[in-house]
Amino acid sequence: MLKIGSLVDGKYRVLNKCGQGGMSVVYMAMNERANKTWAIKEVRKNGVRNFDVVKQGLIVETDLLKRLKHPNLPSIVDVIDGDGSFLIVMDYIEGKTLKDVLREYGPQPQESVIDWAKQLCDVLGYLHSRKPPIIYRDMKPSNVMLKPDGSIMLFDFGAAREYKLSSMEDTTCLGTRGYAAPEQYGGHGQTDPRTDIYCLGATMYHLVTGHNPGEPPYKMYPIRQWNPSLSVGLENIILKCTQENLADRYQSCAELFYDLENYQLVDTRVRAKMFSKFRRFAVTAVLAATFGVGALCLHFMEESERNNTYTACLENAEKSSDTRKTGFLKQAINLEPDRQDAWNELLKEYSRDQIFSSDEDSELQGIMMVTGDRNESNIDAFRSGNPDEYESFCYDVGVLYYYYLESGNGKTQAGTYFAVAKDSGFLQETEPSKVARAERLYEISNYYSRLGMVDSTGDSTISYQEYWDALTRLSAGNLVELDNPTTALLMYQELVGQMVTWTAEFKDAGVTENEMLEQLASMEEHMSMDFDGDLTTAQKDSMATLESAIVQARMAISSAYKTVGNQ
Repeated sequence: MLKIGSLVDGKYRVLNKCGQGGMSVVYMAMNERANKTWAIKEVRKNGVRNFDVVKQGLIVETDLLKRLKHPNLPSIVDVIDGDGSFLIVMDYIEGKTLKDVLREYGPQPQESVIDWAKQLCDVLGYLHSRKPPIIYRDMKPSNVMLKPDGSIMLFDFGAAREYKLSSMEDTTCLGTRGYAAPEQYGGHGQTDPRTDIYCLGATMYHLVTGHNPGEPPYKMYPIRQWNPSLSVGLENIILKCTQENLADRYQSCAELFYDLENYQLVDTRVRAKMFSKFRRFAVTAVLAATFGVGALCLHFMEESERNNTYTACLENAEKSSDTRKTGFLKQAINLEPDRQDAWNELLKEYSRDQIFSSDEDSELQGIMMVTGDRNESNIDAFRSGNPDEYESFCYDVGVLYYYYLESGNGKTQAGTYFAVAKDSGFLQETEPSKVARAERLYEISNYYSRLGMVDSTGDSTISYQEYWDALTRLSAGNLVELDNPTTALLMYQELVGQMVTWTAEFKDAGVTENEMLEQLASMEEHMSMDFDGDLTTAQKDSMATLESAIVQARMAISSAYKTVGNQ
């Protein structure tokens, strides 16, 4: 063991012993040069069996923590591999473990437990968002430190692992009995983010009831059996977290966080379901008129609660970081798929960085295809329940795919959505410029699906003269007024890019050099006249890129038509 007062590695003065576990001792130490307090975790070779195996686990733990940066995680500053021991120098965390809090004070107030659980949701969500995701696997009160300011720190990453898509199940079964999910015992597939959600549910159960799920009777009862004054909503949150089947749990920490943030709404939702059961039971015993009034009241209650939850989802999305924002918007869409607000916010989120990634594409398609309690997919419910806003949404989705899709055939995919927008009576009445734009983009989308293709005779399947005409019609007029500066710049870049790519084909189709140069000159005039000086940094970058592309286009045109002259 380290001696109090000794100097470790020439810089860490051991002040006192502050904790001891089954195979390690933790000391408080001072870096005298930096005048900062640290914790040193010591594991001695003669103190554990299979030290090499334990050491390998410690190396995994420290390597994981070194890559992570989160306010609820300790930082590793040094690893010292000595002859007789393995030392880890990390943040010194002042406070008590939640295990100690339970031992001293018993069951904790549900408001405190919910606050701690939200913080743990945040840090687990951060771990799960790493590439590859990190599964913690050992959530329990003894691994959570409560600091004097009420914030918590999660430590002890010895059981953590990186999620492997190729694995069918874990090679090692780690976790703590009572808190560990069924899949951690082997034979049930590999652990994933939902495993941590189970462990967090078991931890909440222990904190709010005072009953350790790892001790007899080794079962988690509904928490209100222990304390009827506890929230019905919190009871159902914990029950959902700790379902044996992974598919029946919360599917992400974002979903769990939302219900914790709004556990009173969960109370309302549960009570509405209880009332619904009572209504079905009593239907044979009441008069038809009474039943009609009851059903109407229930419908009003359910609609009111659904509307409140939908609004809360949007408010939480607005306040959340990027990693959780889409989770809240997805919840809102699943709840009310025929309302446009969440759909529109989701598209704004996807286009914010002007890159629509393949992951975001897959996520959007998945959200569209979710089947809710209306027995139809979200996108079908939107189409049937709110056709006008659905048509407007289709225009925006078409733009997202046409201009922002990072990989794949975005322009061809966009055609499906522009086909709806171009025939929209609602858009024709409210935003006719979008209908005209959709018609042209739909036309070009069809060209894109056939560019470079030839028929059985070896001839091109499209007319490049017609394609040129479509491109120039699309770029005509003041695009800033018709759309917005960002879209205008994208459309100009599109035209210039196609001029560079298909210069020879346009030339062979009869497009003259003068026509192409005039198009570039017209574009430059609009760039100087239509855009005001108040451009964002991204728009200024796009403008610079466009100016460079125009120079390249002039060179390509000059080269192509000079060749014709020499012939």
